[in-house]
Amino acid sequence: MTRLSIWRAGMVVLCCLASGPVHAGPPYRTDDPEPTEFRHFEIYTFSTGTVVRRDTTGTLPGIELNYGLIPNGQLTIDTVAAFDSPSSGPMQYGYGDTPISFKYRFIQEDSKGWRPQAAVFPQVNLPTGDEDRGLGVGHVQVLLPMWFQKSFGDWTIDGGGGFGSTKAAQTRIFGSLVCCCSEK
Repeated sequence: MTRLSIWRAGMVVLCCLASGPVHAGPPYRTDDPEPTEFRHFEIYTFSTGTVVRRDTTGTLPGIELNYGLIPNGQLTIDTVAAFDSPSSGPMQYGYGDTPISFKYRFIQEDSKGWRPQAAVFPQVNLPTGDEDRGLGVGHVQVLLPMWFQKSFGDWTIDGGGGFGSTKAAQTRIFGSLVCCCSEK
């Protein structure tokens, strides 16, 4: 094996050992620091789902709209059709909560050195879903993450985390690490 092959294999093992559970969100609470290009749009469709003790909740479908509002800055708005299928009642379906966020990359990656790119991506989840039907949380949620990315040839490593406030008295920490290899 070449030195580069050993290094790549080591990175894959490190990523697998360092991974752990993360909290999913629209479309995920994992991301990267790269914003949509200035004055360009991106549209994604997605679906999420969670099963806990035979209670299933999620979104189907969800649509995420990203717009490059300023250089290195992206405005994001999600719209979701939420569902809740409790183990002890009928399935509910309707409009869910609405996340609005703004990603700002404040450090550009140094392609020949070790400096990664970095961004903040604060998000406010507006309580537009019907909490009584299980289609929303009934209060504003705030997420304050930072995301980092570094590329090494064909390999890219993304990671980050932050704080999330679900109610005035509840704060949680979340994070993720993602390793990718792309063909050039």
